Amino acid sequence: MRGLLTLVVLMMVGVCAKAQKWEIGVQAGAAGYQGDLNQRNPLQVSGLAAGILMRYNVNGYISIKASFTKAQIEGADSTSKYQQQRDRNLSFFTPMSELAVTGEFNFLKYLPGDGYNSFTPFIYAGIASTRYNPQATYQNETYELRPLRTEGQRVPYKNSTFAIPFGGGVKYNISGKLSLVADIGYRTAYTDRLDDVANLYTSPNAFRDPIALALSDRSGERNGCFNIGAPGTQRGDLRKHDTYMLYTIGISYIFLSQKCYYR
Repeated sequence: MRGLLTLVVLMMVGVCAKAQKWEIGVQAGAAGYQGDLNQRNPLQVSGLAAGILMRYNVNGYISIKASFTKAQIEGADSTSKYQQQRDRNLSFFTPMSELAVTGEFNFLKYLPGDGYNSFTPFIYAGIASTRYNPQATYQNETYELRPLRTEGQRVPYKNSTFAIPFGGGVKYNISGKLSLVADIGYRTAYTDRLDDVANLYTSPNAFRDPIALALSDRSGERNGCFNIGAPGTQRGDLRKHDTYMLYTIGISYIFLSQKCYYR
């Protein structure tokens, strides 16, 4: 996270020093998640997202964007249409903070503020650092899942990870220095713990904390029969990476330098 933040600061300093064309703005929208509690729907929305952005326009086709986004994702087996998941009955929600740097490629030459192609589709990819904190509600109380080690881990897993953002969208110059940008992006996270669920059920004897034991196997909360979480049986989908999605609309203000305007 610190290295990525340094890169963003250096990029901002370089932009200001060279007096090139750059933008600052805000963005907001929805967040989604695909992982152990949502294995099949890559478009499912489960929370909100909002953030700030800075964009450096290298030329009419290439831009570099730095952004900081707060979001929340969640999932619940109880809402699944599949009986096996409903029987498992796990749930979570995760507040997230993402710092990302992405490169954007415009399909049309886009020079906002200059009356040149006021619209373009674009694609992007980059790198992000994400902090996450999976939690669950049990008996009207909210618990952080990471320190509970619900799958019997010896030590808690990390609460931050790198991710690879990629996606696309459209840019539209509303008028003068204001631009509207809508995009859809996926993030492949280098963790399987965004939802706290990853591997196998462990033995009840591994837990000293009764809350950790209760949240490790929640199948019996629905029918009174804890017949799902036998030690060594599958709890997660055993895939290595969870994915989260951001669907945002942003508005940005374009700063122009008459002396250093690109063509």
